[in-house]
Amino acid sequence: MQNTGFIDLDTLRTLAASGEVDTVLLAMTDMQGRLQGKRLTVHHFLDEVVPHKAEGCNYLLAVDVEMRTVDGYDMASWERGYGDFVFKPDLSTLRLIPWQPATALVICDLEWEDGTPVLPSPRQILRAQLERLAERGLVALAGTELEFLVFKDSYEDAWDKGYRGLTPANRYNVDYSMLGTARIEPLLRRIRNCMDGAGIPVENAKGECNLGQHEINFHYGEALVTADGHSIYKNGAKEIAAQEGCAITFMPKFDEREGNSCHIHLSLRDRDGAPVFSDGGQGMSALFEHFLAGQLACLREFSLLFAPNINAYKRYARGSFAPTAVAWGHDNRTCALRVIGHGASLRVENRVPGGDVNPYLALAAMIAAGLHGIDHALPLEEAFVGNAYASDKPHVPGTLREARELFLDSAAARAAFGEDVVTHYANMARIEIEAFDAAVTDWERVRNFERL
Repeated sequence: MQNTGFIDLDTLRTLAASGEVDTVLLAMTDMQGRLQGKRLTVHHFLDEVVPHKAEGCNYLLAVDVEMRTVDGYDMASWERGYGDFVFKPDLSTLRLIPWQPATALVICDLEWEDGTPVLPSPRQILRAQLERLAERGLVALAGTELEFLVFKDSYEDAWDKGYRGLTPANRYNVDYSMLGTARIEPLLRRIRNCMDGAGIPVENAKGECNLGQHEINFHYGEALVTADGHSIYKNGAKEIAAQEGCAITFMPKFDEREGNSCHIHLSLRDRDGAPVFSDGGQGMSALFEHFLAGQLACLREFSLLFAPNINAYKRYARGSFAPTAVAWGHDNRTCALRVIGHGASLRVENRVPGGDVNPYLALAAMIAAGLHGIDHALPLEEAFVGNAYASDKPHVPGTLREARELFLDSAAARAAFGEDVVTHYANMARIEIEAFDAAVTDWERVRNFERL
């Protein structure tokens, strides 16, 4: 599929000279999967950043969701002085951003001053796993499916209301409904067209089950390209919603109804583009069986990279379309891993991640798990048939605390990602757990204020 929206430096110079572009967003992706960076004048980007790179404070990979400086990180602290790391633009990601006037965007890799990669950077973590695949002559293709809730309140109004009493864009379940989705089509259409214009090719949009819940799906691509597009889309959809006086949330579990998932589809091809998951007919290759066995073997230990926040674990409930069983099945939505497609389209869908997932980390985890299965020639258990919610299969971790402990104790995680990455993201989880444990919730006030 052709990607429009991408531009090269010569095109950017032409657009700058004509005044059609005056701003370049210099962006990296933080631990939470958010775009962070600077707004540059186009001339500064072309004259200074392209030849010399740029810098940014290394606290960007050592803060919590609130951007508070927190302890426990080796790479950045008050003791180390919170210095800079280098923003190295990946010019293959340079693109126009149609929802902002006269604006282009480029994604950066993070380096230290000596040119070595910043290992805990999400983009560098995924790059490392893609390099491991390349050593075996393999390429990963991926697609992510993000669900979100739309409210008729602005972000500022939602904040002022404490995120209570918001007005959903739809008042009833509009899953697959053409009528229900038409109510919000102006917003959805604008997001779709803007993403197409930014080089993120859209396939479709559809309604979902929760009130005001929708999903926009994109064409699959190479894993790094997919992760870049995921992060740009998530940021851009929020910006477009804000411009329309609405608010979008991707949080995994906003209320007690259906949560926001992010199903991730993954397949491998050889360096010539030939699919390797199929046996050439309608069956699975031995490589795919080992790859899938690795997913099962590592899923619990790698769950921190699929579900990085407290709220994510509230999705995992029986009959919720969010998985509870570590099992695989053919086109079985009750399993954590769903095998779908045939021939060249044969692939695995990981149904564990929620809308808060960092796509770089999740894709890196899936690749690492698959390589674990391939390298150890792990045998694949029989496909699960029936309702996996009612099975005795191992359970997806039920809390961030459990997932953190599994990640810290995982020999497979250390072998795949290295000690620096494991301790960095275990510390991120510790910070979130301690913050939640110290918080007094509305649930506690309602139950305890008068009656205890």
